[in-house]
Amino acid sequence: MVRGEPVTSPLERRGPGAARAALRVAARQGGRAVLPFRRQIRVLHTCRRGRIEAARCPDVVVAKIDPRKLKKKQTVNISISGCQPAPEGYSPTLRWQQQQVANFSAVRQSLNKHRNHWRSQHLDSNVIMPKSEDEEGWKKFCLGERIHSEIDALPNDENIGIDYMKVGFPPLLSIVSRMNQATVTSVLEYLISWFGEKKFTPELGRWLYALLACLEKPLLPEAHSLIRQLARRCSEVRVMEENKNEEQISALNLIICLVSRYFDQRDLADEPS
Repeated sequence: MVRGEPVTSPLERRGPGAARAALRVAARQGGRAVLPFRRQIRVLHTCRRGRIEAARCPDVVVAKIDPRKLKKKQTVNISISGCQPAPEGYSPTLRWQQQQVANFSAVRQSLNKHRNHWRSQHLDSNVIMPKSEDEEGWKKFCLGERIHSEIDALPNDENIGIDYMKVGFPPLLSIVSRMNQATVTSVLEYLISWFGEKKFTPELGRWLYALLACLEKPLLPEAHSLIRQLARRCSEVRVMEENKNEEQISALNLIICLVSRYFDQRDLADEPS
């Protein structure tokens, strides 16, 4: 048999006229023979079309992959270690942790209930949300050029007003309500990656809280890994805090608390003081 030439039955080679003639003969032999024979003809035609299409397929098919769509960081490092304990005297009480979980739960419920309302609100003309895959764009959008570029200070001109491109946009409900889960996870990954090499800032803390509030349960594996990485990084920064800034340690405690107790990563939880 020559490859690419469809296999045909004797009835098929005689042409469609022969098939119709055979069908009429079968019909004269009794009504019961008509339906099975019609099915046989349909099956023959279907098989023939399948063989013809299969013969047209190439032996090897190569997928066309755009390398630009692949993320730069493909290596995933998974650590099973827990969080480092809080500095002496700064471990949160169990009651405080329970209260933060209750407050966070109320925020999530309100966000989900009024999401359509906030999503319908018009954004100011200067609010241009980056595309989901624009890592640098989201870092600048959330943290501002001052923090992202590590500029010590910006010119202070009260007449100009607030330039959010320089100081970063706050996580307004009208903004985060427009973010789907893929974007929430991507932005969370970008900020955690930035936090892995930089210090903790109030701008970062506000966005991390907002993104956690938008994260749907049950968690996808990627989100599960990200929030555990976030909690461990918070515990590391908390230990390295030299001045023991109570406000900053409280913010770090809050993130560890939400990851461990709201998202059920109990092995990362702080032991109550």
